[in-house]
Amino acid sequence: MKVVVADDHALVRDGISSLLEAAGFDVVAQANDGMEAVHAASSLQPDLVLMDISMPGMDGLEALRMIKAEQPQIKIVMLTVSEDDQDLLEALRSGAQGYLLKSMDATSFVKSLEQLETGDMAVDPNVVNKIVGGYLELAQGNPSPSKEILTPREIELLSLVADGLSNKAIGQRLSVSENTVKYHVRQILDKLGVQNRTEAVTSAIRLGLINPE
Repeated sequence: MKVVVADDHALVRDGISSLLEAAGFDVVAQANDGMEAVHAASSLQPDLVLMDISMPGMDGLEALRMIKAEQPQIKIVMLTVSEDDQDLLEALRSGAQGYLLKSMDATSFVKSLEQLETGDMAVDPNVVNKIVGGYLELAQGNPSPSKEILTPREIELLSLVADGLSNKAIGQRLSVSENTVKYHVRQILDKLGVQNRTEAVTSAIRLGLINPE
């Protein structure tokens, strides 16, 4: 399995890469931030991107969305210190195939990644209960919608949709591809439970996510 390792700490990247190579994985590149991970995924076509969440510039969640928008076949697993529920659920909603904590021992870490080859997700046992609880909350419905429904990036993009900008124009404004904008729009429609851009804007205004002006 070809792997790209993305983390802003060189010692962490080197340690993870050495561990993976010893376990039989082929580490084809290391990335210092989200944008480098996106470029590496585009040029090298790895099977897996193993990525931290907190990185300077473009963080791991934004890089996850961009990679999935362009190359949905690439598996992405977040490797992080964050046990924040919102980070976890946002990663899974955005298409991550796993969420592992850096506190894991080496044996469990490698076994979790090996599960990807059989179609399973790579999830730290310590966060499984959070996943179950989060999806139960989604299934039951949230009676008090809040700004946590959408990420700050999605709210920014939806504000541009409300201004009447096309996907191409939004992409130019945010310095992302048109396909990435389309992916974000699909995510927004799904999260708000609406069918089109107009309904999304109306719903977002009603929920107080964007300013009606």
